[in-house]
Amino acid sequence: MSTLSALLASPPAASAADRIHDDAHALDVARALAVEFAPGAIARDQQRSLPTDEVERFSRSGLWAITVPRAFGGAQVSHATLSEVTAIVAEADPSLGQIPQNHYCLVDAVRLVGTPEQQHFFFAEALAGRRFGNAVSETGTASSKTVTTRLSRTPQGLRLNGRKAYSTGALFAHWVPVAALDEQDRQVLVYVGRDAPGLSVLDDWRGFGQRTTASGTVLADHVAVEPLQVLARHRLFEPPTIHGAFAQLLHSAIDLGIARAALADLRRWVRERARPWADAGVDHATQDPLTLHRLGELVIRLHAAEALQARAAEHLDAARDSDASEASARRVTDASIAVAEAKVLTTTLSLDAASVLIELAGTQSTLEQHGLDRHWRNARTHTVHDPLRWKYHAVGNHWLNDAQPQRHASL
Repeated sequence: MSTLSALLASPPAASAADRIHDDAHALDVARALAVEFAPGAIARDQQRSLPTDEVERFSRSGLWAITVPRAFGGAQVSHATLSEVTAIVAEADPSLGQIPQNHYCLVDAVRLVGTPEQQHFFFAEALAGRRFGNAVSETGTASSKTVTTRLSRTPQGLRLNGRKAYSTGALFAHWVPVAALDEQDRQVLVYVGRDAPGLSVLDDWRGFGQRTTASGTVLADHVAVEPLQVLARHRLFEPPTIHGAFAQLLHSAIDLGIARAALADLRRWVRERARPWADAGVDHATQDPLTLHRLGELVIRLHAAEALQARAAEHLDAARDSDASEASARRVTDASIAVAEAKVLTTTLSLDAASVLIELAGTQSTLEQHGLDRHWRNARTHTVHDPLRWKYHAVGNHWLNDAQPQRHASL
């Protein structure tokens, strides 16, 4: 039996998924799901209750397959649509917005460096509703880029060994792509079946925000691997591709969703519950001039962030099918810088909106029962994923010195 046939004979279990037809359909489904997900978000956060049913509903909707190329039966939606789908779901529950972020990136890795056989198999898996998790990061190493997990050739075949952290989505996944080094010290991605012997996924994530992303630990102990499961991760950025900017656009969309959620609560509290400061000389918080000034500033920044997010998505569309040409490399650079600019605004806005919410809503807003603290905790936790200081550096260095941004998943 061939490798492909063996894997197809016993694929990871998944419920049948709906098929998204186009961009408009994707947005409609995302909005409907957000209405379903939002009411339970506070309770899930407070109780650290994993959204198992919600993730299943989310992937069965077909939204997890919207980036599969049309040639393989997918909708291949625009980056603007993917960004907005992510922001819509993140506004309802940012943990649910973040969980498929790695899935989309790992589908993109199949597009960029998968062999025809791998593309045929893994795109079909995505369309069937099967979820890709994440086991890329490691802790306890000298550098964030250090990889100690190894894929080795043994008399019994390929075997995978290592330990991973911050494995968002792995607990819910059917496939857990693991970043490793092969025997030539080249970076690879090994797409391991969630139930493979020797693979363990631990629910040990205890961050104060994004509490229900299940971003725990993955252990690989002599896991058997077939060649079909191994992708050449070292080729993801050669020639220049949008893979890093693609990942960052989704992170930015999550922060945009958090900001929108905080602003929605801010509007409601100022209208319904907040009190004006005595020196304002007005009867209602909605008439307080300094409150209105503060709100106006945030609304303008929201609109600016949305505009830069849309602009960045357009750049990604233009650079999607990159090649080795100089013109293509310039488009990839433009996309990376545009996404960095958007990420600066969504990061700072999500943090500030969450903080101003408590400031203007008043002391009563700090009561745990209201769950308003979750916006800041979620924003602060998610936005440390990539250092903002280096976004400013990349934009400034490119503008002044025409410097090219580094090629990795953080730009």
